[in-house]
Amino acid sequence: MEKKIDRRHFLKATGAASTAAITIGAAAQQSSNTINSASELSIAEKLAGVNFTDTERAMVYDRIEGMMDRTRLRRAGTTINNDDAPAMVFDPRLAGENYKTQSNTVRLNGEQPRALPSDEDVAFASISEQGHWLRSGQLTASRLLDIYLTRIRKHGPKLECFITLMEDSARAEAYSADSELRAGRDRGPLHGIPYGMKDLADAAGVPSTWGAEPYKGRVPSEDAVIVKRLRDAGAVLIGKTSLGALAYGDRWFGGTTRNPWNTDEGSSGSSAGSASSTAAALVSFSIGTETLGSIVSPSNRCGTTGLRPTFGRVPRTGAMALCWSLDKFGPICRHVDDTALVLAAINGADDGDPSSIDWGFEYDAASAVAQDIVLGYDPAWFEGSDVTTSEKQAFTYAKELGFKTKEISIPELPYGSLISILEVEAAAAFEELTLSDRDDLMKWQEPRAWPNTFRAAHLLSAVEVMQVDRFRRQVMQVYADLFKQVDVVLCPHYRGSMLLNTNYTGNPCLIIPAGLEQRVTTPLNDGSPVEAERPTRAVPHGFTLWGNMFREDQLIAVGSLLERQIGFKAHRPKL
Repeated sequence: MEKKIDRRHFLKATGAASTAAITIGAAAQQSSNTINSASELSIAEKLAGVNFTDTERAMVYDRIEGMMDRTRLRRAGTTINNDDAPAMVFDPRLAGENYKTQSNTVRLNGEQPRALPSDEDVAFASISEQGHWLRSGQLTASRLLDIYLTRIRKHGPKLECFITLMEDSARAEAYSADSELRAGRDRGPLHGIPYGMKDLADAAGVPSTWGAEPYKGRVPSEDAVIVKRLRDAGAVLIGKTSLGALAYGDRWFGGTTRNPWNTDEGSSGSSAGSASSTAAALVSFSIGTETLGSIVSPSNRCGTTGLRPTFGRVPRTGAMALCWSLDKFGPICRHVDDTALVLAAINGADDGDPSSIDWGFEYDAASAVAQDIVLGYDPAWFEGSDVTTSEKQAFTYAKELGFKTKEISIPELPYGSLISILEVEAAAAFEELTLSDRDDLMKWQEPRAWPNTFRAAHLLSAVEVMQVDRFRRQVMQVYADLFKQVDVVLCPHYRGSMLLNTNYTGNPCLIIPAGLEQRVTTPLNDGSPVEAERPTRAVPHGFTLWGNMFREDQLIAVGSLLERQIGFKAHRPKL
């Protein structure tokens, strides 16, 4: 016999005092979201992939009332902010595995410095070169900043890569850097170096918009830890770079960020402005984040060098949370060695991020190259018509570096199911948007866009998500076993399942530009109709190295050698 759900079982379990916590708004929500008959549960059964008998369904119907009321009670009785992390914390380290401990030191190869070149050459120079000119008195931080501000004024509007330019505060920071360097106070390799910060990390008193319409007016009162660390290192924050709204794609509330090699296409995302501004030499380096490809993809599109560190290396305190068990900060640079200098400045645990890990970062260019590194690869990844000439050539160069090589294979498992974790965590992070209908303010409203993904994630089975999380641990073990055989895996970033899997395991990766390829222009994600015929342009194509936990030193060592072989730095976008 079917019956209408009431509140009697819930009141008996929780006590009459609990009813005071259920507001009028929650009561209204209850009346509109009530299941009125046991037969209605059959729809939910289909979503969860289960089948109940009529008797079982009647018992579930009798029980589900309390579950629904607990949800209403939580929503009505507490406010959960984006920066409230879950009590369950992801740790990429597996019990029983040994991970190399490291000190906090970075030593690069000493190269013969060149005399101060033209402004354009200064803009495209490495951090080390710029640092030499600053310390030798050939250049000042204020002059370096002016070089970049001039380029930003000229190229920035076309690229739509900055949300907020912080010229006044940047000038003050550059002036301070000059004063300190003249006084003999050297904060390190980044002292006086201008950079861009992806606009999901807070800078006090400056809009931190997350690239999304509902948050355009958001102005934090404190700096994110990563901003504090870079300021302590003497770096000059020149502005907040654009990102696809809520860290997806390259479309934000003010436009679509462009690829400086071909401004008819987007820069990819979500670290869209960070990669675009770095590739165009509007900054010395930038900071990006990756949840599932957001450093790798725009670095590939724009021809930058992106380092996605081991999960937990860089604290996310003061940054937008999209997926607590996946989000990672990392540097986007034009030179491989630069990534080591930036990572050293931002590495280390912070109490505000329960997932952050206190682990040293050590890189010595000379000794790192001398290591007995084993390179792994699956031959199938480099076969087929979709493998580019640049990828094949980079693979050949890598095998000629003198390291040992070993063929590998990744077990075939249902890795695609891991995406449910991202969908659910993201929906939880932005529950307020879905429940308040403020998600309608978002420009991008296609089925694959965030608003629709958030809505759909509310219908995923909680039991299934927990099962996927258990499967995730199996995948972590697969990759722990893999990296007992090899040190660095060579793989085009979209081949196999390396990009997906290593984001979920927490392994680091380094993407470097491999060459220029003729490619059909990728249509802009700006809602405009796609033309039937689109021109081909010579644009960058990248190559990715995947590494063991906390072994960014090996990635950088191999990447630095490979960078020299490829010689991509001879190319510059023609804006």
